Amino acid sequence: MSHLLWKTLALSPVVLGVTVLVSARVLAAEVADSSEDIKAKAVQTEAPIASNASIFIQTEQPKVNQQLVAQKTDNNQVLEEINRYSSESKNQNSLSQVTSVSQFSDVQPTDWAFQALQSLVERYGCIAGYPNSTYRGNRALTRYEFAAGLNACLDRVNELIATATADLVKKEDLATLQRLQEEFSAELATLRGRVDAVEARTAELEAHQFSTTTKLVGEAIFAVTDNFGSNDNNNTVFQDRVRLDLQTSFTGKDTLHTRLATGNAIGLALPGGTFEGTQTFNLSPSTNNSVFIDWLSYYFPLGNSQVYIAATGGIHSDYVPTVNPYFEDYDGGNGALSTFASESPIYRIGGGAGAGVNLAFGKGGGGFEPSLTLGYLASQANNPGINTGLLEGNYAALGQLNLKVGDRFTLAATYVHGYHNGGTVLFDAGSASTTTGVVGTAQANFVGAGNPYISNSYGLEAAFKPSDKISISGFAVYSDITGLGANDNGQVWSYGAGLALPDFGKKGNVLGLFAGVEPYVGGNAGDKPYHFEGFYKYRVTDNISITPGVIWLTNPGQIAGNNDDAIIGTLRTTFNF
Repeated sequence: MSHLLWKTLALSPVVLGVTVLVSARVLAAEVADSSEDIKAKAVQTEAPIASNASIFIQTEQPKVNQQLVAQKTDNNQVLEEINRYSSESKNQNSLSQVTSVSQFSDVQPTDWAFQALQSLVERYGCIAGYPNSTYRGNRALTRYEFAAGLNACLDRVNELIATATADLVKKEDLATLQRLQEEFSAELATLRGRVDAVEARTAELEAHQFSTTTKLVGEAIFAVTDNFGSNDNNNTVFQDRVRLDLQTSFTGKDTLHTRLATGNAIGLALPGGTFEGTQTFNLSPSTNNSVFIDWLSYYFPLGNSQVYIAATGGIHSDYVPTVNPYFEDYDGGNGALSTFASESPIYRIGGGAGAGVNLAFGKGGGGFEPSLTLGYLASQANNPGINTGLLEGNYAALGQLNLKVGDRFTLAATYVHGYHNGGTVLFDAGSASTTTGVVGTAQANFVGAGNPYISNSYGLEAAFKPSDKISISGFAVYSDITGLGANDNGQVWSYGAGLALPDFGKKGNVLGLFAGVEPYVGGNAGDKPYHFEGFYKYRVTDNISITPGVIWLTNPGQIAGNNDDAIIGTLRTTFNF
């Protein structure tokens, strides 16, 4: 009995040695992870160009309270580690015991812990690896993996005790382990406390988690706006818009978006009854802060393609590259102020419910990457009445060829064929109820003179990034309108270009300058409606940005003899969470 007890005590330092080695592995992994994180932040310069970013809606994850968010981030990382290990366990069954360090394909004799591993494996058989012959010594260790490795070691200890192996532990080994025990006692105590704290936070998260498949992404906009031009009949207004997007994934590669939106923004009244100064936060299904589901869509991969299905609130820029980096933010609060500067008006023709697909032909890697985008959206798809529905009502079918050359240049050619019932506007962005359009003059939106009409629109979009600090983009649009009544044919033109300076003054800031002509009817006696815009997005924190800006409109409404300009000033504050 006393002999057996002695062997048990003698083996205790072996267990401790494994613990020390595992602890060192944890600390080393944390240092490596921190270094990689610093490197990633150092090289990150800007958001991806729109040709890549348009596949999924991306929203920054804000921090309103630094301490609360830090804890939330740690908890999310813990859950991710647990989920990852659980997934690995399902695929690989369990950890397997090894008998030689040479069985590890990712352990080399030059590794700093090689001798320790070799001793534990070959002398005591006390290290467990993965079934695919890897040890994964450079990544963080989860509590489950630690338990599995410790259990394997204890099994080996019990086996050695049962067989009463002679000279089980050498005297010098005992002395070394005792010294290590004294040396790392503080670190082991700290590690034990951290593991307990992580376990407690994990239990709390699991008990109060909202969903295992869904995360909430939100945006709130506060905006103060006024018109300082001639014939100004507007008062200074303080408006808001809020979006709450529930993003659900069932496979890890798909995303279901269920977005709730509300707001009270009303566009400024300009001459000619036009909303040429429409800003992105004006696009809300509500003007009295009532809550609506304004977007319900599903993205999923199909081979090398990306498929998009919208049940309501879909727009073309949800699935097609708009090729307007830094200005485009999917009508959010972090890009250009106006709907005109944020994307080409051709993407505002039609919307609602339908589907789109992005077919990629290149393999990526920064070379030549061509792709083809096809889509169909109907703005009255839910209405079973006459001249409505998915196929008989207003619709817009889109085709776009995308040519991306490395990370510096992108070119796109777009065609949109649309049908529009009488009394509906050309640039409706899927809202059959709008009476003014979300961009362009009243004449451009009502070429059909109240009769049904067909539109065939052609567009070119390009973006060039000569350096990481400069981005140049632009577009041109031509729409041929064929009215189904008498004398209601016409042509609509629009073009514009922008210069963006990312990280101007501070990382995350954007200075944007844009100039162009909003959609207008060619041959009209009125002057062209020029649009000039400047804004500066100042990033206060990762979650809060303030954007002052000015929109200068010449000849709003495209009215002959009207030379009164409109100068709209806006101070927009955006909260992302």
